Amino acid sequence: MKVKVDRELCIGAANCVGIAPAVFKIDSENKAIILNETAADDDTILNAAEACPTQAIILEDDQGNQIYP
Repeated sequence: MKVKVDRELCIGAANCVGIAPAVFKIDSENKAIILNETAADDDTILNAAEACPTQAIILEDDQGNQIYP
């Protein structure tokens, strides 16, 4: 699974960091960045994406098809 963050949508709520701290981090601009998209299982990453209040986390399958949101 490929993980992307739409930094235009990100408001720095940090829900993703709370759920998957090995995958996401809040940077100096108060926006989420990806540390290591393989540092958590797919279910944990999906939970982190679903917890984002602005749906700024985009998940794609291995073929590049968007699977969330």
